[in-house]
Amino acid sequence: MKNDPVRGLYINRTLNLRSIKAIGYDMDYTLIHYQTADLERRAYELTRERLANKGWPVADLEFQPRSVIRGLAIDLDLGNLVKATRFGYVIKGAHGTRILGYDELRDAYSGTLVDLAEDRFSFLNTLYSISEANLFAQLVDQLDAGHIKGVMSYYDLAEAVGTALDATHMDGALKDEIHADPDRYVAPDPEVVEALLDQRYAGKHLMLISNSDWEFAAQMMSLAFDPYLPGSMTWRDLFDTIIVSAGKPLFFAHDHPFYRVVDEEQALMRPHFGKLEQGVVYVGGNATLLEESLDLSGDEILYVGDHLFGDVHVSKSMFRWRTALIIRELESETRDLVGFRDTQQVLEVLMDEKTQLERHRAQVRLALVRSEHGQGEAAGSNQELTDQLAGLQELIAALDERIAPLAQASGELGNPLWGPIMRAGNDKSLFARQVERYADIYTSRASNFLAETPFGFLRAPRGSLPHDPN
Repeated sequence: MKNDPVRGLYINRTLNLRSIKAIGYDMDYTLIHYQTADLERRAYELTRERLANKGWPVADLEFQPRSVIRGLAIDLDLGNLVKATRFGYVIKGAHGTRILGYDELRDAYSGTLVDLAEDRFSFLNTLYSISEANLFAQLVDQLDAGHIKGVMSYYDLAEAVGTALDATHMDGALKDEIHADPDRYVAPDPEVVEALLDQRYAGKHLMLISNSDWEFAAQMMSLAFDPYLPGSMTWRDLFDTIIVSAGKPLFFAHDHPFYRVVDEEQALMRPHFGKLEQGVVYVGGNATLLEESLDLSGDEILYVGDHLFGDVHVSKSMFRWRTALIIRELESETRDLVGFRDTQQVLEVLMDEKTQLERHRAQVRLALVRSEHGQGEAAGSNQELTDQLAGLQELIAALDERIAPLAQASGELGNPLWGPIMRAGNDKSLFARQVERYADIYTSRASNFLAETPFGFLRAPRGSLPHDPN
């Protein structure tokens, strides 16, 4: 695994694991991975039923898992899904389910940058967004057609979809289905047990900090961990601190009190005061009290989660914890990139050739302009320069015919509609920029920590600049 790019740890900021005293983990899509298409399809279906019961025209809608990706932004003003570069420039978009053409994108966003601080844009931070964005895009089509009554704007539509999906995740029906049929919904990863055992043996204080309720967390952790632990050890023995119903991101931003579960069968609780105790299950709470209890702070703590905002953004911004983001899609995308490597090299050679020809064409064009104004040394007659321009244009057009299918294939890696989540054309995507800002490291799964030891010194690569020697 150590040299496998598909399972690698990617470092934005140098991280000395020896200095990390405590490691906290989210549960869903971090310690436990799901078959995303199946899980999000079921979330979509249950939410669709909820909306149908309110009279919404959703009976004919079907889940399309490849129609959206994490890292898109919903434009609540225009009802669009958009993909932007790290600078906020929109390069791809769809209105509802219809992909927008170049002229439509230019007209809509020529003077607009995607700014995630604006209420206008809602960012798809997590894999749970896939079902929500599917429904929103499809219902934009219904709203535009006049089939939804009582909804006045795309903001109202997004709020209605989000509220319905939240209710689906809260009412327990989906959780019951997951627990009843784990082979359908859960993607086992026995190696994550080995990775956490290494960290525990190395003296790290391990923490589970999950938004899931105690009943679901206990069921899923037992299912995912206990069969792979040595002897009579259970998942409870792995973690020094267990916090459920944490309410992230508010866990990092508010002073909610801790409650301790005093009857795990009945989930009975009472308020907790003082330091947290090992072996006790806690509900709610806040990161300030957790730090005080651990007598640790800031860069002594590493937090690992899949939610770009709720896990790594707020823990980094509010507490300066070290952060690791889990991006499960990275595995398939990296595999595609590795397989495309030879073609990518051909594409880069052709693009370099095109760049040189375009530079030559610009020089000939300038020579022609100067000649027409009687300036500079003549590089040939005006007719000769005009013929040169025409010849260069033919060469560039021929190159474009070779480049176009390769560039299209490159832009479809990972997803045929939106391309890779970390790239937007030749630039980094807005999602990649957020990862760069808030995640010290990122990887496809928590078990990839096996690629390094708990004592490793993870060095960030030297950043490149446009003026660096090639």
